[in-house]
Amino acid sequence: MTTPGHASESSAGTGLRRTTAVLVTGAGGEMGHGLLRELAERQVNAVAIDIRELDPATRALCRDSFVGDICDPGLLDRMLASYEIDEIHHLAALLSTRGEFAPETAHRVNVGGTLNLLHLAAEQARTHGRTVKFLFPSSIAVYGIPDLASKRRAGRVDESQFLEPHTMYGVNKLEGEHLGRYYERHYRLLAKDRTPMPVDFRSIRFPGILSAETVPSGGTSDYGPEMIHAAAAGQPYACFVRPDTRIPFMTMPEAIRALLDLAAAPKSKLSRIVYNVGGFSPSAAEFKALVDGAFPGTEVTFAPDAGRQSIVDSWPEDVDDSAARRDWGWAPTHTLESAFEEYLEPSVRARHG
Repeated sequence: MTTPGHASESSAGTGLRRTTAVLVTGAGGEMGHGLLRELAERQVNAVAIDIRELDPATRALCRDSFVGDICDPGLLDRMLASYEIDEIHHLAALLSTRGEFAPETAHRVNVGGTLNLLHLAAEQARTHGRTVKFLFPSSIAVYGIPDLASKRRAGRVDESQFLEPHTMYGVNKLEGEHLGRYYERHYRLLAKDRTPMPVDFRSIRFPGILSAETVPSGGTSDYGPEMIHAAAAGQPYACFVRPDTRIPFMTMPEAIRALLDLAAAPKSKLSRIVYNVGGFSPSAAEFKALVDGAFPGTEVTFAPDAGRQSIVDSWPEDVDDSAARRDWGWAPTHTLESAFEEYLEPSVRARHG
């Protein structure tokens, strides 16, 4: 990764020098906060993009930040006027629940934005003569198990199974994976002046992510975090899935560690470009039991929403992450109980006073 203050010659031949940086899109989101903090601790030059102005504490973690839409080429051009990008963490996305209310907008943001950034990476590789690393958080939303009985029979699902997503978000993430593979291996295949492997594309299919530091923001797997945030605030919560609903989860610090560990892995060790990672797979009832124990008197009920339930039922109960364990040493650090007791409960209590 890049250290602060490093500069390189502009490819435009102007003699101007641009600072080399790591670009983080969607920097104001749940994962963006933690990733920027970790990059700052590692003394990495981070340049942030988000659709909204970053809060002052998050902005202080960056060398620079830009406000705007990743689908706007003018925004990217303004950023490139000052910075040479050699690594991209593309976190910006319209999530699954919101995406179903505006699927065309979700496609424009999730696919159009990803395509813009892959093109940016390829052009940066062409102009400064080295491959640009591209980290792409994907999702278990790419899976589309046809019915609940098949889900229960399937058990742990690997990267090649059930790739028929039921949501626009899942479709978009799967398309992003394919676009990344294309840009790494086949981009401009027939061009005589093509740059071999302009993009080093690496992707993780994340399960549901439990964050103690930020309020959930519209993910279909957010019933777990929503439950504990409501309990800590002393508010009733009606869970939108059945008690027996089961999907894999991990904590936000584990997700950020996984992303950075994959980024640091030698390319020669990687056998694929897309990896599952898993943590623990509780039912919604098991999560409620922990919340009830930590916050006596909490009013958590179950009121399944048919649409959101059908989406969660199409995702696997667990994932096979053996490739990530073998290739780059992935290993979860939490069980459900330790995640709740050591990470979620204390942080959420502190947040809500």
